[in-house]
Amino acid sequence: MVAPANYGAVAEGCSGGGRLHMGHVRVYTISDTIGHFQKMRGHQVLNPMGWDAFGLPAENAAIERGLDPEDWTKSNIQSMREQLDTLGLCFNWDREVTTCLPDYYRWTQYLFIKLFEAGLAYQKEAVVNWDPVDQTVLADEQVDENGHSWRSGALVEQKLLTQWFIKTTNYAKPLLDALQDLPEWYGVKAMQANWIGECTGCYFDFKLKVNGKETGETLSAYSSSPETVYGAAYLAILPSHRLLHGSSSVRSALQEAFQPGRDSLTDITAHNLFTGREVPLVISHKETFDDYLDTVVGVPDCNEEDLSVARALNLSWASVLKTREDGTQTLINSEEFSGLTRDQAFNSITQKAKEQKVGGYLTSSKLRDWLISRQRYWGTPIPVVHCGSCGPVAVPEEELPVTLPKLPSITGKGASPLEAAHDWVNCKCPRCKGPARRETDTMDTFVDSAWYYFRYTDPHNAYRPFERHLADHWLPVDVYIGGKEHAVMHLYYARFLCHFCKDQGLVGHREPFRKLLVQGLIKGQTFKLAGSGQYLKREEINFTDKEPVALSGGRVEVTWEKMSKSKHNGLDPQDVVQQYGVDTVRLYILYAAPPEQDILWNAKTDALAGVLRWQSRLWQLVTKLRAARQLGDVPNPRLLKKKELAEAKKIWENKNYAIQEVTTHFTEDFLFNAAISRLMGLTNTLSSATVRLLQHSVEFEEALAALVMMTAPMAPHLASELWAGLCQVKHPLSPILQHEGDVLQQSWPTVDPEYLEVPDFVELSVLINNKSCGMVTVPVQVSKDTSRVQQLVLESPVGQKFLRERSIKRAILSPRTALINFLVDE
Repeated sequence: MVAPANYGAVAEGCSGGGRLHMGHVRVYTISDTIGHFQKMRGHQVLNPMGWDAFGLPAENAAIERGLDPEDWTKSNIQSMREQLDTLGLCFNWDREVTTCLPDYYRWTQYLFIKLFEAGLAYQKEAVVNWDPVDQTVLADEQVDENGHSWRSGALVEQKLLTQWFIKTTNYAKPLLDALQDLPEWYGVKAMQANWIGECTGCYFDFKLKVNGKETGETLSAYSSSPETVYGAAYLAILPSHRLLHGSSSVRSALQEAFQPGRDSLTDITAHNLFTGREVPLVISHKETFDDYLDTVVGVPDCNEEDLSVARALNLSWASVLKTREDGTQTLINSEEFSGLTRDQAFNSITQKAKEQKVGGYLTSSKLRDWLISRQRYWGTPIPVVHCGSCGPVAVPEEELPVTLPKLPSITGKGASPLEAAHDWVNCKCPRCKGPARRETDTMDTFVDSAWYYFRYTDPHNAYRPFERHLADHWLPVDVYIGGKEHAVMHLYYARFLCHFCKDQGLVGHREPFRKLLVQGLIKGQTFKLAGSGQYLKREEINFTDKEPVALSGGRVEVTWEKMSKSKHNGLDPQDVVQQYGVDTVRLYILYAAPPEQDILWNAKTDALAGVLRWQSRLWQLVTKLRAARQLGDVPNPRLLKKKELAEAKKIWENKNYAIQEVTTHFTEDFLFNAAISRLMGLTNTLSSATVRLLQHSVEFEEALAALVMMTAPMAPHLASELWAGLCQVKHPLSPILQHEGDVLQQSWPTVDPEYLEVPDFVELSVLINNKSCGMVTVPVQVSKDTSRVQQLVLESPVGQKFLRERSIKRAILSPRTALINFLVDE
């Protein structure tokens, strides 16, 4: 016996910060539809639910209400769970995960420690994006193109703070290259490739010295030509660099040397940990460097500007490039790499730098490491203690989780709230047992959500984050459903962590998701007062005139924007479900637009009327079949006449075509709107059938059964009622209606093998001046050849009767509709 295949349909986790909105309804309707469909195909389906429950929205909402963030979040999750139940969604609730519970974030901390031990989690003082409203640090990607916070909308400030980073740049090249293995990441691949950039250079680590003495400072500098690293003449930093403005041990030496408006040579030297050579540190006169950098390696052999700076400062350097007669450049004065071509040296030098753990990982000049620390309370505690003797030390695994302490009050302002938990902060160093302090920053929520797809495979494991054999059994996820806004954040970080876990031997695959289904927004009609931009409620507007006018006076601008309470354009899913019913809402969402497009929610559109009408016609079809079988005659297909048999064959063909098309839409392009249109077409065909066909045709019965089964994943409640009605039909002709169980327990309909067979002959309708005059049979191999078909028609009885003595001006052959139309003189 063949074991059923696995299929993972995972939707992005739901925030625990509030109530469900229509965007949630859309994403979970899509995942639920796919889950039902794959179950009907015989697959073991993983369709879990997760709560991405830490973060700013929940903390801010709790602060506004004077509540504990934990109580607020758990209350919201319970409420949203009840809302989801009203939508009839088939989640694997036994695999539910909640990121703010210790049994989950214990393993987030475990993975952080793995990163820390691998040298990928580190602290440094950095100029960060500071949100003055939310009082927290924002990653670069959380700041819009106008310099405003993506959450609060405040103008972001620049501030120097010691922060935790994950060295994602070490994985830039593998992450970029692996995009080629993701053919079904439509649209998102290009966004991620652009985010990562061209990985044509690498960073090298330098130790800084002042007057020959170690300072403890390490500086990483990017080189676009790592093969020329032995030719470095200096290291240059910008005047805005953190070393001049923070708490660095070289700050005073730099400030003393700095001369605004000119390149300033300092008493600081940078010891290249790869070459072993020292070069001076220079403060550049520039405000910015090319390619978003704040530190550059000056190599006079490669760059005229570097040469000019080196000469002006009277610096010495080694020439490292020699040009052959054929134009090829080779290395000189580069120790063991001398004599290699630039390409050979590029590969050898970067590889050796990686082996020595002093840089060498290919990345782009614009990509930055992942800043993960936040100065907020409601997040995963960073499992590190700071010891005066040992430095930062990871909390031992057996002491995990480091749980959040209860605080009497949280304001969300100023320093990290955890600083106030003195008994929690003060602890012993795990290494030397001396006095130490816990890290008081918490992790960005993107760390929590970067790995929950792993936990879904083994959600109750108390001994490790997941068992490898279970993760390898279920993953990669077959289809991941979420918003496009996460293309360069959540999805990028999830890919990074999966690559890291593969290198750690935790899993056997590098990529977390095979296919992405990116869905658009649901937008509501929005009214704004012209000039001020103030959002208005519908009841604050006069709609009697040609153009809407505010009751307070003033022109109103009407737009479509993402639903939001603050914009007065949102809808409560429960209200919508109560008004229209669960399945109507599901069908509207699937029918109104393809998943990747935005839906402009308008109950007056044809889409809503269309799905309401369609549901009614489905109900009528089942009712008509049951009524026809009550008429007394025992069904007998042999009683059908020739014309009725032709009609039955047409129904059979339409059924198979619909199965073929809908299955393709459900497995390949996820165009549920097109699938519904095809099912509506089959509904039209069945609705035109005669009563005798309903009484005696097995083709009608099987087509209606297939129609209900194909509707079931999208409208499970309606389909279950329809199926119950079908199973009560008297004298069923098809064994399909004699199967036990609900419609969702039936096997997905398949195309009849005969439908896929290529016939030897094709019947063509013959038209003369657009009027039908008969049929002819032609060999299939000539059925697309106009001249051959014309000849065969002229030789046929139909041609002899209607065309023998007429002048043919033109013959139009349509193989798709199986007809040939002769235009003749009247």
